Amino acid sequence: MADKDDNIPISPRTGKPVDPTHAPKTRRKAKKVMPEVTEHYVKLHNAMVPNAKPGDMTKYLNLNTELFNLPDIDLRNTDEVSNRLNEYFNIYAKYDTKPTVAGMATALGMSRQRLHSIATDSDGGGTGYKNNLPRAVSDTIKKAYILLENMHESYMMDGKVNPVTGIFMAKNHYGYVDKTEHVVTPNQRSEEEYSADEIRQRYLEDGNA
Repeated sequence: MADKDDNIPISPRTGKPVDPTHAPKTRRKAKKVMPEVTEHYVKLHNAMVPNAKPGDMTKYLNLNTELFNLPDIDLRNTDEVSNRLNEYFNIYAKYDTKPTVAGMATALGMSRQRLHSIATDSDGGGTGYKNNLPRAVSDTIKKAYILLENMHESYMMDGKVNPVTGIFMAKNHYGYVDKTEHVVTPNQRSEEEYSADEIRQRYLEDGNA
């Protein structure tokens, strides 16, 4: 049986036995705990993407990364623009996702505002952009843009898009309006509706004025 004194620790500094009552306590390393996702963040995430499924965020990230990494093209070359637009639609088809206007602009290497100005024959507003692309290139881009509009209408008709989102996109991207016009017609009579005496009286009044 070991001597009881053999269990008494010796201080490396003094070489004397350490009084257990004054011995320093062994510090335990604190476990690293990952910060918990707050309830607010969960609610915010669910509000932004209410129907998100596992893997959706990765899909969207990979899709947009693929668009971002597309090499530049000559926007004055009709064949290159046409091939790029086909590539753009194929990328969205590969990811089984609805194509977007911003996605088309990214694929062509331009801003959404510039794409809209080309598709609608308008200037770029504050950017001062005027469409100076060849007619064949502009027509190709317009045709692809109209295809997006047609697809959007199909999604709306088949209930594939949230109505509020669909209306917002239709107004901002495709020029749709939701308004009631009131036409005010002045209550005036034609000359044929006046009798001879009424016409004579009108001329007399104008002469005395």
